[in-house]
Amino acid sequence: MAFTHGAFLPLFLHLCLLSWSARAKVTVTMDESVEVYLGDSAQIPCQYSFTDANNEPSFVMIQWFVRRARNSSRMRIFYGDGSQQIVDNNTDYTGRIQVTSDQQGTRLTIQKVQLSDEREFFCQVNGLAAGTAEGKTHLRVFAPPQAPVIEGVSTGISVTNEIPSKVASCEVQNGFPKPNITWYRNGMPLISTPGYVNVLILVTREPSAFFSVQSTLEYKVIKEDKDAYFSCEVSFYVPGAVRTVESSAINITVHYPTTMVELWKESPQGLVKEGDTVELRCQGDGNPPSPFIFSREQELDVDLESSSDVLVLSPVSRKDSGIYQCRPLDTDTHTDVKGEMQLTVHYLDPAVVVPKDSEVMLKGEDLTATCNALSSLKTSTVWYKNGKQVGKGNTLHLQDATYETKGEYICEVTVPSLPALHTSGSVHIIVQGAPQLVGADQEVHLEEATGRMVNLSCEAEGYPLPTISWSIIGSQDWHEVVSKANEHIIHSVVSVKVTSDISAQCNASSDMGTEVKTFSIKAIPRVTTTAPFSPAEGSGVIIVVIILCLLLLAILGSVLYFLHKKGKIPCGRSGKQEITKEKTTKDDIVVEMKTNTKNEEAVLLKAVNGDKKGPNDQVTIVLDQQGE
Repeated sequence: MAFTHGAFLPLFLHLCLLSWSARAKVTVTMDESVEVYLGDSAQIPCQYSFTDANNEPSFVMIQWFVRRARNSSRMRIFYGDGSQQIVDNNTDYTGRIQVTSDQQGTRLTIQKVQLSDEREFFCQVNGLAAGTAEGKTHLRVFAPPQAPVIEGVSTGISVTNEIPSKVASCEVQNGFPKPNITWYRNGMPLISTPGYVNVLILVTREPSAFFSVQSTLEYKVIKEDKDAYFSCEVSFYVPGAVRTVESSAINITVHYPTTMVELWKESPQGLVKEGDTVELRCQGDGNPPSPFIFSREQELDVDLESSSDVLVLSPVSRKDSGIYQCRPLDTDTHTDVKGEMQLTVHYLDPAVVVPKDSEVMLKGEDLTATCNALSSLKTSTVWYKNGKQVGKGNTLHLQDATYETKGEYICEVTVPSLPALHTSGSVHIIVQGAPQLVGADQEVHLEEATGRMVNLSCEAEGYPLPTISWSIIGSQDWHEVVSKANEHIIHSVVSVKVTSDISAQCNASSDMGTEVKTFSIKAIPRVTTTAPFSPAEGSGVIIVVIILCLLLLAILGSVLYFLHKKGKIPCGRSGKQEITKEKTTKDDIVVEMKTNTKNEEAVLLKAVNGDKKGPNDQVTIVLDQQGE
């Protein structure tokens, strides 16, 4: 077979190229993907090499392509060789990319990465005789979403719903790529389960290319969910990792029927007595709380008037005692859900005293009085008279009655366990008997001056009330000045003028007898008395008496002296007596006696003067007639 020269040369060149290519083939190496945050710069490396390092081509052309967003075609965005670097015009990357090359390869840098940059980027290396090779890298762009927002349903969810009910919704916005939402109950993830848990997902691609995801949780609630907390968690990708953000936890309102009811006495505290206002409160475990119907066990078919969960009884009496019940309205009438309690209303009837009102006793008699009050509790009884305790217990014994026994006896009945309960009764005791004079003396003796008025008092007691009459002998001048009486005692006072000895009798008499009191008054003649004098006047009188006595002594001395001169009186042998009359004045009298013996005159003078002088002493008496 023959080949023309013109045909042989191209074939030869082709064989040569194939032979060279087999000796120095180009290889391109690129990462499968490059991940970058939105807005950051992305660097996509492209490494190439030749199988025969000693025969590397002197000319290498590099081109970068990107896959179009709307179709699978490719678009070049850069090309260059050792002498020039050219970024294609009118592309999405014009002005945003930069390519750097060295001996080991080339690197594409994309600035301000956008969501639309998430594409495949191709690196093509043309080594002419070494051939052409290319690789690709998928650029992945990430934008973390906003925090999740959870919102529970505002209405309550009933446990009686047969299918799952909407519980809450969770929304996360502006994430890229699409975030995922997971639901939790008390920290445990909820898995979709037909008839119990349904999760509805709505994904929205925003005009900005971000993803917004809304998740709705439908859940079949039970009573225990009233205390449960629900939350949602969003998970999203970031370069090299997966992150999660959890929402706040919410509690839902669960409606469930009442299964247990409690009834108790709200007020008053402690025991209940007649007249109190009683409040009974009923409470169940249903939600929402149910109104209640109150009734008494004795009359179950009669509904008592109440306000929601409170029954007010005012004022209560003993007939209100009994067993009370309350039933919720939200339950089936055939369901025996109720609360009940025993209400006891304590009472104390008025005291009954026997004898009643008043009782008449004879003096010396005995009497037994009783006081009783019907009560639902144990009582205590005490008897009083004039504020003082005179007995204890239901029975009061009065023995050997006297007038002091009379009066009002009050019995007080109390309930120690309920002090607010108390009552009282009384009996009036009247003691009947003969009059009895008040006072220990039945005979009174008096001494009074004649002409004076004397008050005589007489008081007597008895029942029936006695009368008092007076019998007075020895005076016609008397009259009654006081006459008063009360229920048991009469009092009379008479005023009597004493003219002579008087005998007066007070006669207290009644149908039961008579008693007498006697007054004996001895009349004493009236003595005229001098007018009272002062101490100064008394002293003057004494001085006058003394002067008179001295004058008498002087006269007696003169008489004795005269008789002695006449010899009528002999002198004593023991000595001589001399009386010298000295000069006197008309106002003074001086008597001087000298003696050596004891004589009667000296003794007399000594006794008068009160001086203790010897017999040889000289006595001078000066009388001052003008002295006082």
